[in-house]
Amino acid sequence: QVQLVESGGGLVQAGNSLRLSCAASGRSFSRNDMGWFRQAPGKEREFVAAIRWNAGTTYYADSVKGRFAISRDNAKNTVYLQMNSLKPEDTAVYYCAAALYYRSGYYNPGNYDYWGQGTQVTVSS
Repeated sequence: QVQLVESGGGLVQAGNSLRLSCAASGRSFSRNDMGWFRQAPGKEREFVAAIRWNAGTTYYADSVKGRFAISRDNAKNTVYLQMNSLKPEDTAVYYCAAALYYRSGYYNPGNYDYWGQGTQVTVSS
């Protein structure tokens, strides 16, 4: 059974940092693109960051560019999201996602096939 399990969320003050992890099990995702999305209450799920399978290319939403960094350790089947200079507007449930094969549109949640259960990130002002 394929699973993606996020961890590392929590409550932090604005300006602080958090590091999210997404551990995959059930199959290797070393050849698959991975992404992070988030969903705030009353809002649609939105793209945060994505990383190609070889970690050679990364993508970021404009709202997090320069503050967040996505990385992966294929040996550990794990993807990370380092979040710095957090803002109250970053408050959301953060989801990890994996694509079974490449499709144009890394920002489109419909292009991902596996999802984690999410981890809550709350940033207080």
